[in-house]
Amino acid sequence: MLTVQRKQLILARLSSEGQVIAKDLAREFETSEDTIRRDLRELAQSGKLQRVHGGALPSSSAVGDLRAREQVSIEDKIELGRTGAAMIRPGQVVILDGGTTSIQVVRHLAPNLRATIVTHSPNVAVEAAAHLHVDIIVLGGRLFRHSMVNVGAALIEAASRLRADLYFMGVTGVHPDAGLSTGDAEEAAVKRALHERAAETIVLASAEKLMAASAFAIASLNELSMLVVPANTPERMLRTFRAAGVKVRRA
Repeated sequence: MLTVQRKQLILARLSSEGQVIAKDLAREFETSEDTIRRDLRELAQSGKLQRVHGGALPSSSAVGDLRAREQVSIEDKIELGRTGAAMIRPGQVVILDGGTTSIQVVRHLAPNLRATIVTHSPNVAVEAAAHLHVDIIVLGGRLFRHSMVNVGAALIEAASRLRADLYFMGVTGVHPDAGLSTGDAEEAAVKRALHERAAETIVLASAEKLMAASAFAIASLNELSMLVVPANTPERMLRTFRAAGVKVRRA
């Protein structure tokens, strides 16, 4: 079997099954595990999968910068944002992560809502400023331009003093085995710190993030209070996530 054929089959298997195991592929393709590992390494270098111990998972396509992500799953993010905004109750303290879906949450807040928004995203803070009854707390740190969020030790220290009702966590990967993940180590550390300070953590996940993984783990799925997915997400996928211990809701 030619290398290009083998790689195409690996990607097809990833798409249909959500993961591949190197030793199983080696046996099926009648080749060595070293050859399969080389294929996986080359596919990972081209951004087509995420390597894990013993095999690979689908790579998230949501790892582009903020400007690129603004053009992805636009309608889904609007519906996810509307659903997330409806979960916020008067008087709550709500942590909003950076990202395009969080901006949609802010845009769909009730006009008369009185609540406190805590964010480490300058973009989200500016968007929230249009809501005159919403108090805004911005957590400072080093600006990570790729995602337009603040990161760093000072931010994590400030987060340790919070007690929030809700945290809308942004991720680039949601996978039943790999859990919640993102593409940057510092972002992952900030997300873990914010998650620990909220009574409930919710992920609003557009389609390109589902059944995908990125390099840096944040938390397992069963640590979430709820996973909200697009309305057209297949029922089979919902069952897979529920089996991993998370409550799932369609937007």
